[in-house]
Amino acid sequence: MARHAAGTSVTAPRWCAEGPLLAICVLGLAAGTAAHLFGAATAGDAIWATTTVIAAAPATWWVWTSLRRRQPGVDVIAVLALVGTLLVHEYLAGAVIAVMLASGRTLEARASARAARDLRVLLARAPLVAHRYADGTLTTPPLDEVVPGDLLVVEPGEVVPVDGRVDSGTALLDESMLTGEPLPVERPEGDAVRSGAVNAGDPFDLRVTTTAAEGTYAGIVRLVREAQAQTAPFVRLADRYAAVFLPVALTIAAVAWVASGDPVRAVAVLVVATPCPLILAAPVAIMSGLSRAARRGVIVKGGAALEQLAHGKVLLFDKTGTLTEGRAAVSDVLTAPDVPADEVLRLAASLDQVSPHVLATAVVGAAHDRGLRLTLPHGTGEVPGLGVHGRVDGREVRIGKAAWVAPDAAPAWLRAARRRAALDASPLVFVGIDGRPAGAILLDDPIRADAAGVIRRLRAAGITRTVMVTGDRAGVAETVAATLGVDEVLAERSPSGKVDAVRAAAATGPTIMVGDGVNDAPALAAASVGVAVGARGSTASSEAADVVLTVDRLDRLADAIEIAQRSRSIALQSVWAGMGLSLAAMIVAAFGGLPPAAGALLQEGIDVAVILNALRALTPGRSRARHLAGADAALAQRFADDHRRLRPQLEDIRAAAAGLVVDPAGHVAAVRAVHHMLIAELLPHEAAEHAELYPVLARTLGGDDPVGPMNRGHVEICHLTRRLGRLLDELPADGPDPQDVEDLQQTLYGLHALLRLHFAQEEESFFTLAEDAPAGAGLP
Repeated sequence: MARHAAGTSVTAPRWCAEGPLLAICVLGLAAGTAAHLFGAATAGDAIWATTTVIAAAPATWWVWTSLRRRQPGVDVIAVLALVGTLLVHEYLAGAVIAVMLASGRTLEARASARAARDLRVLLARAPLVAHRYADGTLTTPPLDEVVPGDLLVVEPGEVVPVDGRVDSGTALLDESMLTGEPLPVERPEGDAVRSGAVNAGDPFDLRVTTTAAEGTYAGIVRLVREAQAQTAPFVRLADRYAAVFLPVALTIAAVAWVASGDPVRAVAVLVVATPCPLILAAPVAIMSGLSRAARRGVIVKGGAALEQLAHGKVLLFDKTGTLTEGRAAVSDVLTAPDVPADEVLRLAASLDQVSPHVLATAVVGAAHDRGLRLTLPHGTGEVPGLGVHGRVDGREVRIGKAAWVAPDAAPAWLRAARRRAALDASPLVFVGIDGRPAGAILLDDPIRADAAGVIRRLRAAGITRTVMVTGDRAGVAETVAATLGVDEVLAERSPSGKVDAVRAAAATGPTIMVGDGVNDAPALAAASVGVAVGARGSTASSEAADVVLTVDRLDRLADAIEIAQRSRSIALQSVWAGMGLSLAAMIVAAFGGLPPAAGALLQEGIDVAVILNALRALTPGRSRARHLAGADAALAQRFADDHRRLRPQLEDIRAAAAGLVVDPAGHVAAVRAVHHMLIAELLPHEAAEHAELYPVLARTLGGDDPVGPMNRGHVEICHLTRRLGRLLDELPADGPDPQDVEDLQQTLYGLHALLRLHFAQEEESFFTLAEDAPAGAGLP
């Protein structure tokens, strides 16, 4: 994490407060000037001298604190110049330097301000009491009184207070805050349970195995604190250049004094050497970058964090909620040969409307996306650890485990569903209708639509290596990494394992860690820069991070890094230009060509020039990113909504092809329904994209035919649709022969693969350009 910058007065006394100091110095300079204008020169000099003394006192404190750390900064020259102006009675120059110094410290203080990191929200989330059985009654003792061997009950929705084992029943736990796994896990009797997990099911009894202080949740808090304490402080850009500028300025001043015998020349050199480009210009550029990042929905907690963000070379991502949506979604509905997929989903979703299961929301949402009509179930009930049942439209429906839904059945389609779930490392929810297995609902955690594009942008911005560090299973993590082009996968990592991964990566360059869960907080604290996806992430991760994405879009990370790099580049330009002009002025002053007062005014001219240059960081520059706004964004959103509506129907294409193997004649009707959908819905959608959306995208993206490949996709989709129509027209009256089946399947599978790829490309490359694009348009 970017630590407190060297030279920042984080422990300074209250009289060093930058805001009041700036107000006093400005008032003093103005009052002294007014006194001179009204003929009271003596009073004016006294006011300027007092202003100089007032500024010199805290400046001396700042220098002293930096020298104690053996990190002398830019304030050394300012203090010498302030003292020198008093000694040679150049009071106006002293007051001008006082205002400049106070301005710089105020800007730096604002740029370096960051949210408190005492993890108060993380600690507040931890339970303070437990529900413990004692002498046949239930008590609620303080958590520190719970000891190994106690028997607790964990109520629905509660955080597991201590580590233990399931003593009775089956625990359904949301462990996403600990492992990143987005889907709930079942812990049968005897299984270990870790504190910090949330009970997503029925109450269960927990036999305590450790005290709260030794538990998993307390360990995460300790890891964050240790990571923050062990990371070295970051030296600000200004102080790094001051290490060179300071001895040069002092040498020129000393030579001028010795050669001329006039101390005024030395003071004049110090006055023009007062490094405003370092004290003011660099903070202005960095602060401008902070402001621009905030307008993009990125809160960077201080200038040091922005500088470190610009330096980042190794990027580590959590998976769940960062590269993926962090929620369960229905990816497919697999059914028995004679059962329509929509009917299985409709009945399951109708029953799940009253189900407490955490996956029920995904099933109900998928039914709504397909426009299915849901009805209220009757006679509903739940069998803990197995599933739910009830009557929907007069039919008995069961949802849950295969062993409960279909205890004695093992049809080929069910075996195929299990095999596909195993290959995709995805959970299955089985559906039984009227006592027999009817279907299985496949779920997954969708990849963010903008994730792959963001990784490409980050590589272009100078990130040399990307690493996925997740607590999720290796199979799931590797699938996501392969889709996105991540360089390395570190799966099944605990919070401490993530910290180890961050520290190991630091050997190859400055690290940026991106995460959203409580389990990511220690790694965020350990990285050079921690980035929290705060829109839906835990407050603990936002507290531990240096950068918080306040909108649920990963592309804002790429924006932030590009803004940081541009701001740092402009700051360097200002520093080098300002130091070069100051060096020239020092040489003139050393030969007596610039008295202190004139030198102070000249230095202010240099200040204005470099500050104006630094303010360019407020502008976007030649950003690689392009965005749609206003009516153009609304147009993209409209087509994104069409994708969400049409995507479930793409699976009908694959299902129709698969059904031809089981019953060729019986599934011709399903193929014709698919062809009708293509003609009536999908092709008009593609034509509208070509006519309305693609011209807008071409204008926004620029270059030579940026939407050409997508247009080629449209052509191929139309070609395969026409081919499917011709095949259907040529079918014999008595049904398809084996060659007809093969041709139909080839065409259908080709359409299915092409459409999935085409939808994914549009969602990743085009729809994410809309400024308000929703996060929910994840890739399959």
